[in-house]
Amino acid sequence: MQAAYITISIIIVIASILLTLVVLVQNSKGGGLAANFAAGNQTFGVRQTADFLEKLTWGLAATILVLCIVATFLVPKKRAHNSQVKEQIERHETAPGQPELPVGTYPVEGAAAPAAETPATEQPAN
Repeated sequence: MQAAYITISIIIVIASILLTLVVLVQNSKGGGLAANFAAGNQTFGVRQTADFLEKLTWGLAATILVLCIVATFLVPKKRAHNSQVKEQIERHETAPGQPELPVGTYPVEGAAAPAAETPATEQPAN
């Protein structure tokens, strides 16, 4: 299961790098590096190159999306037990000279909170 997750993660990284390169090749005005591939009477001209790059962009984006969703189901599950952490906290003793938290000074659940001090308001003059 972990090998599949690692494989999909590597494919996602490769697809992301390819997507970045394909986007950089395109130009928002239809030129870019795609315009350099067309010369005179080629059948694979500028328009076909731009269409191919656009389809490749959408295809790579969709591939990354699907692979990310699949990868979430393949994430290796670690069985970390909270009881181990709880045991370590309970066994921990404070070192000599280390301050301890005061006990009993925290509000009790359900107890009323102390009233906040409100600033005195001035009385309007008559």
